[in-house]
Amino acid sequence: VEAAVLLPEEPVSQLGVKSPGLYFLTAGDQGTLRVWEAASGQCVYTQAQPPGPGQELTHCTLAHTAGVVLTATADHNLLLYEARSLRLQKQFAGYSEEVLDVRFLGPEDSHVVVASNSPCLKVFELQTSACQILHGHTDIVLALDVFRKGWLFASCAKDQSVRIWRMNKAGQVMCVAQGSGHTHSVGTVCCSRLKESFLVTGSQDCTVKLWPLPKALLSKNTAPDNGPILLQAQTTQRCHDKDINSVAIAPNDKLLATGSQDRTAKLWALPQCQLLGVFSGHRRGLWCVQFSPMDQVLATASADGTIKLWALQDFSCLKTFEGHDASVLKVAFVSRGTQLLSSGSDGLVKLWTIKNNECVRTLDAHEDKVWGLHCSRLDDHALTGASDSRVILWKDVTEAEQAEEQARQEEQVVRQQELDNLLHEKRYLRALGLAISLDRPHTVLTVIQAIRRDPEACEKLEATMLRLRRDQKEALLRFCVTWNTNSRHCHEAQAVLGVLLRREAPEELLAYEGVRAALEALLPYTERHFQRLSRTLQAAAFLDFLWHNMKLPVPAAAPTPWETHKGALP
Repeated sequence: VEAAVLLPEEPVSQLGVKSPGLYFLTAGDQGTLRVWEAASGQCVYTQAQPPGPGQELTHCTLAHTAGVVLTATADHNLLLYEARSLRLQKQFAGYSEEVLDVRFLGPEDSHVVVASNSPCLKVFELQTSACQILHGHTDIVLALDVFRKGWLFASCAKDQSVRIWRMNKAGQVMCVAQGSGHTHSVGTVCCSRLKESFLVTGSQDCTVKLWPLPKALLSKNTAPDNGPILLQAQTTQRCHDKDINSVAIAPNDKLLATGSQDRTAKLWALPQCQLLGVFSGHRRGLWCVQFSPMDQVLATASADGTIKLWALQDFSCLKTFEGHDASVLKVAFVSRGTQLLSSGSDGLVKLWTIKNNECVRTLDAHEDKVWGLHCSRLDDHALTGASDSRVILWKDVTEAEQAEEQARQEEQVVRQQELDNLLHEKRYLRALGLAISLDRPHTVLTVIQAIRRDPEACEKLEATMLRLRRDQKEALLRFCVTWNTNSRHCHEAQAVLGVLLRREAPEELLAYEGVRAALEALLPYTERHFQRLSRTLQAAAFLDFLWHNMKLPVPAAAPTPWETHKGALP
C-alpha cells in the first residue's frame, strides 16, 4: 500500500459505502483502488485490475471540492477518477523517456500516437492535448504505421507480436486484432496503401511476414466481445542475413522494399514475396526505406550518413544526399515527391530538394536521436519524436514566407517610389525619415548626397538632421560607421558627424544606444582619412612651391619680317 485517503462521511452505494461511518481509499503496487470500512476492516469495493505493466500506483489524493481522485502510476502517468464511482475521467502522460515512433491519426490528422520506451502507447488529441494510454503489448513498442483512412493503425513490439488498433469517431482507441509468429523482436511494420487489406512486419529474425486483415475486422466498427481477433500470417520470407530495420509498401500495394543491417535494400513482389532486385551501395546498415508517391523511385537512409535514391527499373543509384554528420534514421517524401525530409541521430531534421540535391532547411530542435518522423496527409505538417523525450509538431510555412516576401518587395517598391518623389520635390526631412525607416544605409546615403548637392548644403543638412527623432539619429550614427569605411563615402559620414558633434550636447550623445562602439569604429578610419588629406595638402603645397620658384628660360624674340628682309640685302 502506497497511499491511503479518507473518504467523506456520506453514503456512496456504487463504492459499497451504504452506511455512515469512516471509510478510506487505498492505492498500491497492484494498480487498483480499494475502499475499506474502518470499523470492521473489510474491503467493500475493489477496482478492476488495469491491463499492462507499469500500473503500480505510487500516490493518491482526493480533491473534495472537484469530486475527483488523482493517482500517479509508476510510469509517471496521472489518472483522474470520479470520486463517487471511481470511473476514469482523464489521463495525463508523464515522462515519455525515449520516443521511438510517432504517427498522425484520424482522417484529418486530428490525433497523434506515440510509441516511447514503454509497452504502452499514448494517443493525444492535438487540439486539446487530451491523452489516452493504450495497454496491450507486454514489452517495448518499437514501430507504428497507419492505414490509409486513418482510423486503423498497427504497432509492433519486442514481445514478438503485432497489434491492430481502431479509433472511433469519439477519439477512443481499442485493440481489435493481434498476431504473433516472429521468433525475435518485431522492429518495423507497414500497412497497405490502397486498401485496408494487409500489413507487413519485419523482425530481428531476418524474416518478413504478410498479415491479411480478416473480413470480420473490416466489417465491424468495434472490437469483438471476446477480445481482439487473431491474425494469421499468409506469407513468411527470409529476406536478409541481418536484422530488418525497415519495410515499405509501394503505393500500388504490389511491391515491398526491405532495408537491413546487412547494408542492402531489396525489392520484392507481393503477395508472394518474390525477390526482384537488390540495391547495393551503402557503406553501413540501412535504417529506413520509402517509396516515392509519384515516381518509380526508392529512397534509403543509412548509418553511413547518406540518403540515396534508386531507380526501380534497373536498381541503379540516381542521387546521393550528404549532409548529416551521423546516421540517418528516417526519410520521407514531401511536396508531391519533389522534396525529402530526413532525420538523424545528430538530432537534426533536414529538408532536401531532389532536383538539385540541395539542403534547403535544417531544423535543430531535438537534442538526441530523432527516431520518429511522419508527415500529414496534406504535407502541411510534420511530426518528429526523439530520444530527448520530446514530440514536436512542425508546420510548413513555405507559402506564408513567400507571401510575406512578396508583400515586403511590393512595399519596398512603393516606398522607393515615394522616396524618389520626395527627393524630386526637395522634401528632405520626410525623405531622410523614410530612408531610415527602410533600414537601408545605401538609400540613406543617397538622400544625404542629394542634400549635399543643394547650393545651401550645410544649412539644409543641419536643419534636416536637427528635426529628426532620437532613434533616427541613432540609426544615422550606425550608418555613418558603414560609410566611413569607404573613402568615396567618408565625406557624407564626416558631414553627418560634424552636425551631431556641433549641435548635440555631449550628455545627449553619450546617451545614444551603441554610441561607444560606433565611436570606436569611427576613430581609426577617420584618422586614416585625415592622414590621407594631410598627404594631399602637403603634395599640393609642394607643387605650389615648385610653381612659384621655378626659373624658366626667357624665349628668344622671333625676328620681324623687316629684319629678315634687311639681313638678306647686300
